Amino acid sequence: MHKDLLRLMRAERSVRRHLAVTMAAAVLAGLLVLVQAELLAGVLSGRFTAVALAGLVAVVFVRALLAWTQGVFAGRTATGVKSALRHRLLERLRELGPGRLTEHRSGELVTLAGRGLDRLDAYLTGYLPSIAVAAVVPVAVLVRLFAADLASAVIVLVTLPLIPIFGALVGMTTKVVTERQFLALSRLGGHFLDVVRGLPTLRAFGRARYQANVIRQVADAHRGATMRTLRVAFLSSLVLELCASLSLALVAVPIGLRLLGGSLDLTTALLVLLLAPEAYLPLRAMGTRFHASMEGVAAADAAFTVLDGATDDRARQDTTSATAPPAGTAAGAAAGAGVASAAGSSAGAPEIRLENVTVRYPGREVAALENVSLTIGPGERVALVGESGGGKSTLLHLILGFVEPSEGRVLVDGADLREMDLGSWRARLAFVAQRPHLFAASVADNIRLGAPGASPEEVRQAASAAHADFVAGLPQGYDTVLGERGTNLSAGQRQRIALARAFCRPSASVLLLDEPTARLDGRSEAAVVSGTADLAHGRTAVIVAHRPAMIDLAGRIIRIHEGRVISDTLRPSAPASDPGGREVVVGRQEGSER
Repeated sequence: MHKDLLRLMRAERSVRRHLAVTMAAAVLAGLLVLVQAELLAGVLSGRFTAVALAGLVAVVFVRALLAWTQGVFAGRTATGVKSALRHRLLERLRELGPGRLTEHRSGELVTLAGRGLDRLDAYLTGYLPSIAVAAVVPVAVLVRLFAADLASAVIVLVTLPLIPIFGALVGMTTKVVTERQFLALSRLGGHFLDVVRGLPTLRAFGRARYQANVIRQVADAHRGATMRTLRVAFLSSLVLELCASLSLALVAVPIGLRLLGGSLDLTTALLVLLLAPEAYLPLRAMGTRFHASMEGVAAADAAFTVLDGATDDRARQDTTSATAPPAGTAAGAAAGAGVASAAGSSAGAPEIRLENVTVRYPGREVAALENVSLTIGPGERVALVGESGGGKSTLLHLILGFVEPSEGRVLVDGADLREMDLGSWRARLAFVAQRPHLFAASVADNIRLGAPGASPEEVRQAASAAHADFVAGLPQGYDTVLGERGTNLSAGQRQRIALARAFCRPSASVLLLDEPTARLDGRSEAAVVSGTADLAHGRTAVIVAHRPAMIDLAGRIIRIHEGRVISDTLRPSAPASDPGGREVVVGRQEGSER
């Protein structure tokens, strides 16, 4: 029995009571087999009159009633154990906080607390009662067989241990493959949720399709682990059934010969033939239910690992290795080559023009953007300002291609964005979100997200340019595995990692930033502003900003209110052209200010 689960059941009074009723009902139903066999053998041999059939029916009815009672209370036991375990698990997670659980993904914990613990039903409702029955009924059957026929009892006594021996040998393999299956399921749940949360970032950096392939690989790994578990389960059933059948044959054949020879009476022969299978049945049932319950046991082990605060390094490595493509792999290099090729074919900083653009989201009556027309010239730095919900982020999503205008069009160097290859267009972009998504992978893999083929030196240069010098002080430096969503980093550190991610795409010609200094302290803000100024050099930059330090980076300020551009102002100190000497094209909005 699982020691931690047993300790939990002892601590919960209601669970302990329900478990006791379940065990008692299972054992009593098993012992009634002896009475049932005695009555049936007596009736068939003529030893008892037909009146004994009423007693036989009564025994069958009582066994059915006990089986129903066992099922009801076993279900209550399972519900109580799962509820108590989930409650303790949530309490433990609240005590530890996100900083102490960096080796776990929330998707894995959801899988564990949900489907994982639900798998305990087979253990609590099937395997535990079968242990009690297997411990009592075979012994009682053997005692009765010794009283009825010594030769048959000796055969059963010798062959009976073969079933638990073979079951244990197969069970060790079952435990290993089932743990791998549950680990694959947890990995699938954790990675899938991580990817879904970071999908905007993946799409912006052109990595969504690669991650879809990774999810497919993780799902295939789970499928393979499940099939291996099923093969072992079928093999164990074959072994146990074959062993039990051969053992019964060793009992039945001598019984038949002795009955024909007249050395054994019919009543005893029938009793032995009816009782012998009941000696093996509890052990066979226990073996079958053991295999069915192993996934639940693996989930319980994982839950108690979290409750005990232990760290499973092997599981952490397995569950974090697939989030981002490792540098140097064929897939990563191919993706990196694709990004470099797409960026290399771009014609420098583009002109972006919005012509009478209106955006309406489904289910909303008010337009997010309404009849917006503006032009952002090549190499121009533009700050979008205004209250929250005014439409600034929607404008960025238009440029990213995340949303399409309900009316009007977005032009890039005169080409309609809807007719362009979005993958090639996003390869020209560097995007820094207000709340950047960091994946449960190493710092280096997070930085090279948009350029998987980047060398370690290029990663370090990008971090240095983004003033992410703190990386060198992390436990494993650039190989440090971050917690989910970067929980082991401060807000400023996460923002600088995101900025380094943009620096790692040197060929990007457009920079999009969505309030990158929001919620940062003064020191972190200064580092991000300095890095942004360097990153925006020679690029078309669109910056959603509220803080003065970020607004000062722009040469042009566009104020958006309730989905409309209400002012479009050139800063007096701003140069009239970009660093390359190209004249800035400034689009007008009706009623704009200069």
